[in-house]
Amino acid sequence: MTLTTNDIRERLRKAHSSKNTPLPRFAEKLPISDSLQSAAVLMPLLENAGAWHLLFIRRTKHKHDQHSGQVAFPGGRAEDGDEDLIKTALREAEEEIGLAPSDVNVLGRLDDVITTTNYRVTPIVGKIPWPYTFTLAVDEVSSVFAIPLAWLADTSNRCISPWTPVQEEEGVDSYPVIFYKEYKEEILWGASARMVVELVERLSVEC
Repeated sequence: MTLTTNDIRERLRKAHSSKNTPLPRFAEKLPISDSLQSAAVLMPLLENAGAWHLLFIRRTKHKHDQHSGQVAFPGGRAEDGDEDLIKTALREAEEEIGLAPSDVNVLGRLDDVITTTNYRVTPIVGKIPWPYTFTLAVDEVSSVFAIPLAWLADTSNRCISPWTPVQEEEGVDSYPVIFYKEYKEEILWGASARMVVELVERLSVEC
């Protein structure tokens, strides 16, 4: 059965009101700081050729930045002028890829994700029109691309492997991290992959 926009909204609403989580709590192994910074990302859903896809960005490569060049969602840290974390996600998406907030139909949110860089990231799920003319902030984003939701839901396309941070914390050897197989030369892993797995499990996406 094909998911409708209302199906997605309702399943996200029910999941957010539940305390159950389908994922291992990877954050339990992280050396969490007492002062986590708030951030938000937009997980843009789109319909293409009768199938749901998720839009991703590839971050522009910069020297001495361990996160540059990675596959991610548009987003960033909360600013004082943001009314809430939905506004944070929409503002960042507009700044990074030129996606107008008025073109995003916000459907819900996922559980917060704690990162190794001491951020508490709130994933905001929204539907966007497709096709769409994006305007990339080239110093931050080098490209955008979409992956079918059914491919992301297929458990044979991902695994959990130990990963050691570049700047390893004392007493911590590695963390369990989700890695996806390569999709058209793009590799999704880490916090963004955790968000994706939670999304497809919350929505009960069929492969």
